[in-house]
Amino acid sequence: MKTYFRLLSFAKPIEKFAIPYILFTLLYVLFSTLVFALLGPLLNTLFSADANIVGHTAEIVKPTSVFSLEKWFKYYLQEIIKTHGSWGALQFVVATVIVAVVLGNLFRYLSARTMENLRLHTLLNLRRSVFNNVMDLHLGYFNNERKGDIISKIASDVQVVQFSVTSTLQVIFKEPVTLIAFLGMLFIISAKLTLYSLLVIPVSGFIISRIVKRLKAQAVAAQQSYGNMISYLDEALSGIKIVKAFNAVGFIKNRFDTENMRYSRISRSMARRQQLASPASEAMSVTMIAFIVLYGGYLILNKRSELGPGQFIAYIALFSQLMRPAKNISDSFSNIHSGIAAGERVLELIDTKPGINDAPGAKAITGFEHDLTFRGVSFAYDEKQVLSDINLVIPKGQTIALVGPSGGGKSTLMDMIPRFIDPQQGAIMIDGQDIRQLTMESVRSLMGVVNQESILFNDSIFNNIAFGKTDATMEDVIAAAKIANAHSFIEHTENGYQTNIGDRGTKLSGGQRQRICIARAVLANPPIMLLDEATSALDTESEKLVQEALNKLMKNRTSLIIAHRLSTIQNADKIVVLDQGKVVEQGTHQQLIENNGVYRRLIEMQTFA
Repeated sequence: MKTYFRLLSFAKPIEKFAIPYILFTLLYVLFSTLVFALLGPLLNTLFSADANIVGHTAEIVKPTSVFSLEKWFKYYLQEIIKTHGSWGALQFVVATVIVAVVLGNLFRYLSARTMENLRLHTLLNLRRSVFNNVMDLHLGYFNNERKGDIISKIASDVQVVQFSVTSTLQVIFKEPVTLIAFLGMLFIISAKLTLYSLLVIPVSGFIISRIVKRLKAQAVAAQQSYGNMISYLDEALSGIKIVKAFNAVGFIKNRFDTENMRYSRISRSMARRQQLASPASEAMSVTMIAFIVLYGGYLILNKRSELGPGQFIAYIALFSQLMRPAKNISDSFSNIHSGIAAGERVLELIDTKPGINDAPGAKAITGFEHDLTFRGVSFAYDEKQVLSDINLVIPKGQTIALVGPSGGGKSTLMDMIPRFIDPQQGAIMIDGQDIRQLTMESVRSLMGVVNQESILFNDSIFNNIAFGKTDATMEDVIAAAKIANAHSFIEHTENGYQTNIGDRGTKLSGGQRQRICIARAVLANPPIMLLDEATSALDTESEKLVQEALNKLMKNRTSLIIAHRLSTIQNADKIVVLDQGKVVEQGTHQQLIENNGVYRRLIEMQTFA
């Protein structure tokens, strides 16, 4: 129930939907019950040979209680029979039945419409909360989780949750109210027959509960299997070139098919149980009705019942309807189990802590005036120390290069500046202010990032360059593209700046993708640039164009560069050499060559290669 109420909180403000829903449902139940209550008088009117008789009853006295609806109806029916005869009474009853049916179905429609609005409102809030929290999670989370599993939770599990939660509200309110109303009417018609009938209902409930007992565990397994399939699909599509190049198509097909068969097997087992619940419930309902017909008929034939023929038929019809809400309640258990299982997975994603938040009272920084400073920065992944006591000053306007062997901590150090991760010891300062005391949005607004991997979106060239800047004009975008050496090739694409570049920019070459990323950084016009292996994956011609664009981009900006191709950073104001998480050397290219240390060995290795 704890999980259920957590999920229900996403329906707030629930009273906006609950109050109209309760009102419409009560009116629907009232008129639906009235239809079956009128069935007895209708049949008695047809069966009656004497216009002065209603069923087996004698002269009916005017009721004294306003709540005795059936007695009032019988009283007025008797008066109509006296005045207009059986035909007139029949017309009155039929008209009343039609009005009750129309009103009942009108309120049924309104309650269903209200519930649908609640369902969509819940889905909107739940999916928004999940996605927003995922976007706030630190980068390390995504390194440990399958992307397909996250997609499955946001897309599939949320859908299951919102249907099960809102349908449960119907089960909690509508079906019990309907059940109580029908039961009340059955007791009014015949208390003895109703008490006998109710003896069989617990047996029906026990059998249904046994059928749906394992559904929750199966639902969890099905959702996990579905997440695996989405992950395999995402990996296959993202790495389709590698899959084909290594002749791994068969392996990928078999891996996906194995999980697909597992998911189908679990789903088949769940469906078997869910589908068994309804026929079993219906079979028991018919069996119960048959026994009631047998027992009630015996009482009537032996003059032991107060029921007339019309009332008995109405009782049977009403009892058959009693089993419908009972059946809906039992059938809903399977949906509830699936929904709660999916809800636990979704809440797990919502409850995952972002890891890095704005500190209470964090203030915004509006500019970069002096320098960027690392003071005693240390960081470790689990037991592995990545950075140890890093002290570094990056003055405004200078270009600083980070070099060193792979695994030395260069990318980790750079990721700390925009607070993708935070140091476990020490601090990073902008103009003397600890960035943890500043808002992340304002810190990141000072920075432009160009990575080795060109991160582009399945959209137009214009929208990719203007990403994050909704006020960018075409003139702004073209100017940025020219600085990035991208304008020339953009003009030769099919639709110029409105050309769609495909998923992850697959319609462009590597150099073209990288120049689009540089144009995006130019348009942002940040005072600090972070360049992580921006040219390492390019051919010589593309590298030259991109390097020219980077040189323009870094002009008059503070830049931090990571590069394995040391020829690209020889003109940096300062080169910082990291080895095993420590700063082992720093200085200009010429100074480090003369030191005859790690940097010179790296230069010699590349020269030899």
